[in-house]
Amino acid sequence: MSNAPALTRTLKLPSLVLFGLAYLTPLIVLGIFGVIAEATGGASSSAYLVAMIAMLFTAHSYGRMAITHPVAGSAYTYVRRSIDPRAGFLVGWAILLDYLFLPMVIWLIGGSYLSAQFPGIPMAVWIIGFIAITTVLNVLGIKVADKANYVLMAFQLLVIVFFVALSISHVVSGSGAGGLFSAGPFSNPTSSFGTITAGAAIAAYSFLGFDAVTTLTEETIEPRKNMPRAIMLIALIGGGIFVLVSYTTQLVHPGGVFEDSSSAASSIALQIGGTFFGAVFLAGLVVAQFASGLAAQASASRLLYAMGRDSVLPKAVFGRLNARFHTPVVNLFIAGAVGLIAISMDVATSTSFINFGAFTAFTLVNVSVVFHYVRARRAGHHLNVFSWVVVPAIGAVICAFLLSQLDVHALTLGLIWLAVGVVVLGLITHGFRTAPPEMASEDMAG
Repeated sequence: MSNAPALTRTLKLPSLVLFGLAYLTPLIVLGIFGVIAEATGGASSSAYLVAMIAMLFTAHSYGRMAITHPVAGSAYTYVRRSIDPRAGFLVGWAILLDYLFLPMVIWLIGGSYLSAQFPGIPMAVWIIGFIAITTVLNVLGIKVADKANYVLMAFQLLVIVFFVALSISHVVSGSGAGGLFSAGPFSNPTSSFGTITAGAAIAAYSFLGFDAVTTLTEETIEPRKNMPRAIMLIALIGGGIFVLVSYTTQLVHPGGVFEDSSSAASSIALQIGGTFFGAVFLAGLVVAQFASGLAAQASASRLLYAMGRDSVLPKAVFGRLNARFHTPVVNLFIAGAVGLIAISMDVATSTSFINFGAFTAFTLVNVSVVFHYVRARRAGHHLNVFSWVVVPAIGAVICAFLLSQLDVHALTLGLIWLAVGVVVLGLITHGFRTAPPEMASEDMAG
């Protein structure tokens, strides 16, 4: 990528796909494997397959919107322009839920694995340690470079390849080559349609950020052609990795009963590769969680700053940069404080909670494609009905259904969050009479 001040179109399709896969943090499939296997009764592969199908429909809709609005895009921008500014604000508010609470989930997963490895140390110590270190680094202005993300992704993929290879070897040595072929990871006596869809609602957490590549639209060669392809490929390749890894891992440990589901993959790593690989896996997961938490907290603080600067949130609190470090220090501390909630939450509920925001945004992006079709039709433009109505309508129904399958506590917290958003919207629009202030779209990738 050029270092020139102006954005230049240098990115081709492979670079976009690589960036998107790096953003997904592929190792997360093992980070939450136990939680999904427990929720599905041992049919984790089906959960990932259902989640991938939902993401592919939604990826198609993001692609349609990227063609329509070839700028640094987001669910917020698409809904605001295609449906209504107020609906756009509420999608932005839902995305804020992801941004604000994503660091908390990342720190919780990392803390769960470290706590399982070192049971004598309370998990709260690990979580507070994660928060303290990442907050200090972000206050000082240190950011994870894109090249570091690529190195990290290469390391993650290496760990995943070894994990899958060792899983296959373990199964073959115990049951022969025939043991590699089983319907159990997709359907078994302890799973059902209800458990699989509930698991899929959690599994969608692994896909969060597949659309982040839209922020690079203005630096992409032929974005109208390459951006939709990249979004679909990221969802497809990422989903393929998730299904494969969950399948081989589920073969090693059939069913969904674990001593500690939140750190199940660590025990499985020890089982298939011994102490050395168990340590490598733990190190890889913690490093990935740390880097992800650093980036997620920085993103959350940046979004809060953008909303404060644009007077969507109180400017005096959120719209300020520290004079010495030139970073949104108050917002970083707010994100860190929210992270402390992880001490009293479990992985399943916390991932479901932020998926509430994701599914709300995904549903409305699908709906926005249909709205765009209707407006284009009225203006005399003819678009393909299947591509602009049928596919996004199916995507909207699937995402809305998965939204309804979330943990009941997550649904309750999510609805409370939306209610607060409606109140905020009412205040800043003088009783919904005026359009809300426009949030900076480049800060609202979601």
